[in-house]
Amino acid sequence: MSLLHLAIFSPLLLAVLIPLFYKGFRQVHTGWFVLPLPIVLFSYFISFLTNTSRNETITETFNWIPSLGINLTFKIDGLGLLFALLISGIGGLVVLYSIFYLDKDREKLNTFYVYLLLFMGAMFGVVLSDNLIVMYAFWELTSISSFLLIGYWYHREKSRYGAQKSMLITVFGGLAMLGGIVLLYLMTGTFSVTEIIAQSGGIINDPLFIPALLCVLLGAFTKSAQFPFHIWLPDAMEAPTPVSAYLHSATMVKAGIYLVARLSPVFAESPVWLWLVAGFGIITLFWGSFSAVKQTDLKSILAFSTVSQLGLIMSLLGVGAAALHFKTMDDGLYTVATTAAIFHLINHATFKGSLFMVVGIVDHETGTRDIRKLGGLMSFMPITFTLAIIGAFSMAGLPPFNGFLSKEMFFTGMIRVLELDIFNLDTWGILFPVLAWIASIFTFIYSMILVFKTFTGPYKPEELDKKPHEAPIGMLISPIILASLVVIFGFFPNLLSHSLISPAMASILPGLLVNGGEFVVHISFWHGPNIELFMTLGVITLGILLYITYPKWRNIYNVFPEKLALNRFYDGLLEVAQTSSMKMTRFYMNGFIRTYLVYIFTFFIFILGGTLIYKQAFKLDTRHVASIGVYEMIIAFLIVLSTVTILFAKSRLSSIILLGAVGYIVSLFFVLFRAPDLALTQLVIETVSVALFLLCFYHLPKLKKEESRIQFKLTNALISIGVGGIVTAIALSAHSNKLFDSIAHYYVENTYEKAAGKNMVNVILVDFRGFDTLFEICVLAIAALGIFAMIKLRLTRRKEG
Repeated sequence: MSLLHLAIFSPLLLAVLIPLFYKGFRQVHTGWFVLPLPIVLFSYFISFLTNTSRNETITETFNWIPSLGINLTFKIDGLGLLFALLISGIGGLVVLYSIFYLDKDREKLNTFYVYLLLFMGAMFGVVLSDNLIVMYAFWELTSISSFLLIGYWYHREKSRYGAQKSMLITVFGGLAMLGGIVLLYLMTGTFSVTEIIAQSGGIINDPLFIPALLCVLLGAFTKSAQFPFHIWLPDAMEAPTPVSAYLHSATMVKAGIYLVARLSPVFAESPVWLWLVAGFGIITLFWGSFSAVKQTDLKSILAFSTVSQLGLIMSLLGVGAAALHFKTMDDGLYTVATTAAIFHLINHATFKGSLFMVVGIVDHETGTRDIRKLGGLMSFMPITFTLAIIGAFSMAGLPPFNGFLSKEMFFTGMIRVLELDIFNLDTWGILFPVLAWIASIFTFIYSMILVFKTFTGPYKPEELDKKPHEAPIGMLISPIILASLVVIFGFFPNLLSHSLISPAMASILPGLLVNGGEFVVHISFWHGPNIELFMTLGVITLGILLYITYPKWRNIYNVFPEKLALNRFYDGLLEVAQTSSMKMTRFYMNGFIRTYLVYIFTFFIFILGGTLIYKQAFKLDTRHVASIGVYEMIIAFLIVLSTVTILFAKSRLSSIILLGAVGYIVSLFFVLFRAPDLALTQLVIETVSVALFLLCFYHLPKLKKEESRIQFKLTNALISIGVGGIVTAIALSAHSNKLFDSIAHYYVENTYEKAAGKNMVNVILVDFRGFDTLFEICVLAIAALGIFAMIKLRLTRRKEG
């Protein structure tokens, strides 16, 4: 495996060692052992900037299941490197922040950092995998690890609810995405993203193209919290603040954005892709910003703001798909939206990460996140207030911060939709700039609420659990670094143009590059008195007015019936599913083994019998059947006689002895057919089984007379005859329908040659079927441990009683 493979799997490897660090160094915060890893990974990935700046792609492959086309192929291009730097860079800052946020004496830090490292490693796998099946495996690992992180404080009901909700929705989308991956494979014959993109032009007319597109988008929309699947994200706020900062700024929710960006070259020429991605994105932007304003919890405001910002980026990627339709850069007319999407992706990571950490500081130092209890904290927490101003103003799109630049580019992308004469955008496209502008007003409002309702206004000491004070420097370092990047990228945006934005665009729009060219990206503050500037002035003016008059119009949120809320629909659907499953389970799980056997054997008869009839597979060929001797007939008669006698036995002891007799008689068949090893094995197994049966049944009460009577039941008789008949028919058909030579000749020829053994049966069990034998031993060991545990538990309870 290469160094790239090691880098991707290193978080997973470190996760295995965390319990050892935690146990051996309890006096040291476990985060200090974790912190060096993201720093080293960030340094490693940043060394690839020179390669990706030249639009080079580094690919490393480790053969995993080559027969199925599934290999551990990882590649670093502009898009993958951008996400890898966000994951490792923000990850390092989150770990540093968590060291001072989480108390080592009160929290189970070993589990926290194990979950965090699993999540980090899973995200690396998602953004750097070139094989879609491998990417899907990591994709679901992000769902599992985020479930564990969100439910970290599992003693809280809301944490458990939020964790379950996020997992159900994202795993549902992941399964849909897996369906899309399979459909892509059926169309292209490969799981490689690179090869699928190379064949994209030839599959757009395939009947499986649109179903694959819809399945992929379902996975992306659920993961990136697009409307109406966004409902899991606010409930994920029950996670510790470092987790929220990581999930929202650089990882979990950005996975869907990555998927859409990565597969845009495959699907973007379809109008369905453009309308769905851009349409759901702009609706999510509006609904997220509109919903954020009414929240009273600081983390809830940020959660809905993340929903809103994700919709903004998604809408830009959808509009940017027009560039691949026209296959031209055309002075940025079609590529400005994609440029804005990548730039805002970076900006959002910086200001949202810092804002979550600021909210965590407020919660940590005051004991509450409720804005109705907060106010006047500016004089107590001046540094935190400054960081909040920088992050919130950037999120609102105000100069001179980086969010202003990407928001202006967002307006440009939405306005230029009207210039497109494809897919009815010249008519319905007017919705994009209108909704973008309205959503930006609400974004301005909730950004102001976040800052001024918390840090200005009257101080309410009676509402707070603690006397507020500035956070320790260790907790401030990470948000200060992120806020500094907000300012630096605002004043010097072209630091990112050639190094990150242009290479990422080359990955999303590869068909537009000719003869090794590159996208020329230049971002500047001033473009003159254009329509975007007037839209921004309108946002600020109307936003200030609505913020001031908010008490007068906030009743608008009461117009929408609560019973029609999506959360109500989700809870109702979950309740119906649980009730229905319980009723169904109670119907067939009635506690009687006989009932379960009736279900199993009836299904067995109808499925196998129906298959034999449908396929006309029953065949009886006696040409190659050996003659039946008198000894075989006698032994067979004895087996049948012993079996039938069991039914009329009046004691358990008699039944056990007769059952053992059946097994011993079967061993005579092995002796007769010259298989002494099998005969010895059968004798040992029967002896042990009979002894165990006797030991178990010794403790049971004696049978009563009415219990020992056998009553004839037609259902039992029909099922017994049916199972026996089907098994006999299958055995006769299998012997009569030999489509190829028996494998026995292979064992005869290779037992001594390849395994150096003369006992064929032993060699088959130990060498040719060694893994099968090993797993059987494991199953027996697990069963033995389970039995031992239950016996010990029962004995312990007796002693306690």
